[in-house]
Amino acid sequence: MSQELTSEQIQQALQGISVPPQPQIMVDLQMEQYMPDPDLGVIARLIAQDPGLSGALLKIVNSAHYGLANKIASIQRAVNLLGSRSIINLINAQSIKGEMSDETIVVLNRFWDTAQDVAMTSLTLAKRIGSQTVDESYALGLFHDCGVPLMLKRFPEYMSVLEEAYAKAGPECRVVDTENRILNTNHAVVGYFTAKSWRLPEHVSNAIANHHNALAIFQDESGRNAPLKNLLAILKMAEHVCSSHRVLGNQAIDHEWNSIGHMVLDYVGLSDYDFENLKESIRELSAH
Repeated sequence: MSQELTSEQIQQALQGISVPPQPQIMVDLQMEQYMPDPDLGVIARLIAQDPGLSGALLKIVNSAHYGLANKIASIQRAVNLLGSRSIINLINAQSIKGEMSDETIVVLNRFWDTAQDVAMTSLTLAKRIGSQTVDESYALGLFHDCGVPLMLKRFPEYMSVLEEAYAKAGPECRVVDTENRILNTNHAVVGYFTAKSWRLPEHVSNAIANHHNALAIFQDESGRNAPLKNLLAILKMAEHVCSSHRVLGNQAIDHEWNSIGHMVLDYVGLSDYDFENLKESIRELSAH
C-alpha cells in the first residue's frame, strides 16, 4: 500500500473508526527497547504492574508451542525467554482489547482466541520452514485482523458482513471487496492504519494491508514482493491451519486457501503431503 495517502483518503477509510492510542506502558517499553542496551529487568518490572499483561505473557510462555518442561510463574523469566520484541507485540494486542466495551469483547471472544492461535502457529511455521522472519511472522499473526474489533465497534452488523465476505471469497472476489461494497472500508485498511500509528515495522504494516490480496501478490512473479510474500505465505498457511474461515467467517470451506494454497506451498517449497503433516503436528501442539 502506498504511503502517500492524502488525509482525505485516510479520513474516508477510517470514517467514524477510532484507532486506539498506544498505551502508556507501551511507550515506556518502546523507550527502553530503543536504548542501546535494553534492560530486560526494567521491561519485566513494567509488565508486572499490569495484571492483564502479566497473565497474557505467562499464558503464552507456558503454551505447548514453547515446549517448556516446567511451567513458569516468573515475569522476569518469561521476559528473558520471549525477548523484548515479542513482548511489545503482546502489549499492542492487549491494548486493542482495552478499547472495547464488555459486550463487544464477548462477541469477539472467538476473535481473540484465533488471533493468538494464528500468531503462535505463524511462529511455529516460521521456525519449521527455516524462515528468517520469526518475530515479524508472530507480529503479523497477532495483528493481521486487528481491524476486525475496530470495525465491529463502528458497525454493529459487521460480523454478518464478514461472514458474507468469507462465503464469497475466491479468485473473483476478495474478502475485502465485500466489505468495501457494503461498508466503504475494510478491516485490512483499518488494521494497516492501526499498525502504522503503533509504529509496527513497515513490512508488517504492508502485509496487514495486503493480507486478503494474496492472490495478486503470488501471481506476480517478479522478485520485488519477496519480503511481503515471505510474511504472507506463513500467515496464509497459519490461517488455514487455525481454520480462520470457520472461526471468523463461519464457513465450512476455506475458499481463500483453495484459490491461493498451491501458489503459497510452491513458494515455500512444500508439497501438499509435507503441509498436511506439518498441519497435523501443529494442531496436536495446540490441542495440549
